Amino acid sequence: MIAKPDAPDLARSDLLQRPPQGRVVGTTTRPLIVTPTFVSRTDATPDDERPRDAGSGVGPAGREVTHPDRHPSALALEPDPNRAFEHWDEYWRKVHGPKFAYAEPGTSNDRVLRYDQVHRIASGPSSASRPPYRAMVEADGKLVHDPAARVPAYRRPSWDGFAYIAYGAEEDIEAVLGQEQYAERIIADERTAFRMVTREIAREYILIPSARHRDPVSLVKIHRRRPDLSRGEFQARWLSEHGDLVVGQPATTEFVRRYAQLHPFGSTQDDPEGSKIDGISVLSFASLNDVEDYLVTADYAAIEAAEAELADPDVSEFWTAVNYSVINRLVPERATER
Repeated sequence: MIAKPDAPDLARSDLLQRPPQGRVVGTTTRPLIVTPTFVSRTDATPDDERPRDAGSGVGPAGREVTHPDRHPSALALEPDPNRAFEHWDEYWRKVHGPKFAYAEPGTSNDRVLRYDQVHRIASGPSSASRPPYRAMVEADGKLVHDPAARVPAYRRPSWDGFAYIAYGAEEDIEAVLGQEQYAERIIADERTAFRMVTREIAREYILIPSARHRDPVSLVKIHRRRPDLSRGEFQARWLSEHGDLVVGQPATTEFVRRYAQLHPFGSTQDDPEGSKIDGISVLSFASLNDVEDYLVTADYAAIEAAEAELADPDVSEFWTAVNYSVINRLVPERATER
């Protein structure tokens, strides 16, 4: 009989921080406190085209590269601009994620109840390029003869993803992030990987809970309220009347696996870009095709029309992302009391 091989050693891996290997603390119906940390990747984009945090985008010695557009090869993350996006995407998931989930000797991160990485993917629907996608044809119905001359411009969203981190209470944020591991070594890693990081704090309302919290794809909607509404007015109407509208649509029942609203109310530090965000919708799906099919329904058209009465579509945006669960101590997920 051939001996069964041993399972891989999971030491220091984030597999130990989520089911089935990780410790589960139970569940709750109270609003969790989350840090919806939007990130843009370290790259060679000029500063006047995309904002950048002071001290971010460092070289191998850990010092800021002041003009990465002029010196892209000086960046520690990836000196070859042709591989920069792929390397960043891999680094965030496979290097930064396990670092955040790991607890050094003398450090505790048990108060982090959930940490998802939500990686934006350009091939998914976005507010800049939404389905249905149509064949590019001439007046006679034939495909265009000069595709090289008609390549559509790419409109990059504001962010490349977000770290979706949940705590039981606001004071738990400082209890975790104030520790030396996070305040020094995780921050150093952020300056390597990220161009900009937001620092908002929000309440999470789960309107449709996930069966397993392993849904692979999310539609992320960043809302900025209409100027005639206060943030409080926007969030109250969005949670009650708009939330009920979304949940009540047959297309939502058919396609959406999870629906959460994040209501920002403060920040851990000065956050000029993040403070512009009044709300975040996160709708999760089983596949990218389900996102596409959802967005072309009459039900979603009704949702979007109602949303435009609350949020300014000219300054709001949405995009699609792949989800990675790095830490999850809450099983099963429950709908939040409203």
